[in-house]
Amino acid sequence: MTDSSLLADVEEYLAYRRGLGYGLATAACHLRSFAQHAEQNGHRGPITVDLAVRWALCSRSQKPAQAARRLAFIRQFARHRALIDPATEIPPADLLGRVPHRRQAHIYSDVEISALLQQAGRMRPHGGLCPKTYVAFFGLLLSTGLRLSEACRLTCDDVDVQQGLLTIRQTKFRKTRCVPLHPSTTQALKQYAADRDAFVHSDPASFFFRTQRAPRLMPDTVQSAFGCIRRRLGWTAQGRARRPRIHDTRHTFAVRRLLRWYEEGADIGQKMLALSTYLGHARISDTYWYLTGVPELMAIASKRFEPNKTQGRQP
Repeated sequence: MTDSSLLADVEEYLAYRRGLGYGLATAACHLRSFAQHAEQNGHRGPITVDLAVRWALCSRSQKPAQAARRLAFIRQFARHRALIDPATEIPPADLLGRVPHRRQAHIYSDVEISALLQQAGRMRPHGGLCPKTYVAFFGLLLSTGLRLSEACRLTCDDVDVQQGLLTIRQTKFRKTRCVPLHPSTTQALKQYAADRDAFVHSDPASFFFRTQRAPRLMPDTVQSAFGCIRRRLGWTAQGRARRPRIHDTRHTFAVRRLLRWYEEGADIGQKMLALSTYLGHARISDTYWYLTGVPELMAIASKRFEPNKTQGRQP
């Protein structure tokens, strides 16, 4: 392929956007797939609407929303390319339908959390490091709301069990933040570190979570392990907002924290900025989404709003 290939254009675009602080892991996967599709079909020259639509529609998923999502990635890339090559065609917005907003999150119940950790503790080899690792790993996600990738990247040096503090480096938006831990979480991580070191030697630069065979947990490996646990537990979408996912541990943490603040009568407006920072959100609007996207919080917020609305009425 030459330097003027579509794949080279994709890499230039990704480098530019990452320089602005964007992670673009999902976008990179889709755009590279698009460039490969174009090459395999003998396409040369600027992006066309026809090329973008044909790629968007060749998704393995049969859901119309998936094609719309795929086309949205190409639309953003094409807008960038149009500044460089005016012959670039930009797919019209909503050409394949609207990209749906976030689906309702699944909030884990206490029973589900207990079942998840119990099953993690039964992973093979029994009595080995693997089950201890996954219990500690899933427990950390639930108690801090970390992203899966953030937890996987933690090194021993990033986990300060003396101060009860995590250092999350190079996050989704290329920023570093500190995450204070609850004493119970700190104690659990301290115990895990002792258990881990009894199996394998670890130094400050080593990854905090590992197994006897692997020096670190990889996101795909964790997803696979979670999928096995989910099947054993028989978790499906039936009777739930959606089929439980690992990312729902993050939603569960945020919602439980907000519910606790509501119960305590705290000023949610003031607490939102702290929660947004703790979660590593780039925009506080991403944190406010929980107030409108989760039924448990919507119900409480509406109840709190009603008295104020009544008091504000004129006699």
